[in-house]
Amino acid sequence: MSLKLGDTAPNFTIPTTAGDIDFHQWAGDSWVFFFSHPADFTPVCTTEMGRTAQLAPEFDGRNVKPLGLSTDSVEEHLKWIKDVDETQNTTLEFPIVADKDRTIAQIYGMMHPGESETAAVRSVFIIDPNKKIRLTMTYPMSVGRNFAEILRVIDALQLGDKHRVATPADWTPGGKVIIPPSIPNSEAESLFPNGWDEVKPYLRYTTV
Repeated sequence: MSLKLGDTAPNFTIPTTAGDIDFHQWAGDSWVFFFSHPADFTPVCTTEMGRTAQLAPEFDGRNVKPLGLSTDSVEEHLKWIKDVDETQNTTLEFPIVADKDRTIAQIYGMMHPGESETAAVRSVFIIDPNKKIRLTMTYPMSVGRNFAEILRVIDALQLGDKHRVATPADWTPGGKVIIPPSIPNSEAESLFPNGWDEVKPYLRYTTV
């Protein structure tokens, strides 16, 4: 199954380290950072799980629930969490899906035969409160995720939803944003009372 931006994230009910969850019900009115791993007790994954746990206040502040996935059992996950906490100096509290038969990995397109026939690649799905997929990223097995970028993307998506703006290359919070061409100047005047810098008719910078 090939999931695209704007698709509804498929629902599922599955065991996790926090008990059985119905994904859509568990997500509720929150955003979700859903990310997969090749296996438990692997070095790169251990650092990523630890980093997600360390960033719990950052995710909470953005109304984002992290949800991990690995193709091992709940029992293995719980043993692995002890290693994560010990080696990464943290306390992992978010749930990890136990996708032993790879059903969810298949539904979400996390299985890439060119990388592995048996392990899920490092997929990222940012899912909004309407259960719509807003961003996907796929990393190779050997490359750890950039969590600063994941938080930046969430900030950009949430800012865009709130203010109807786009963000330029290398945008970071507090930086100038772009008024989309779909918004005419007559409407922009009420939306952006601070005005804007018109470089080209289609390129208007402002602040929000």
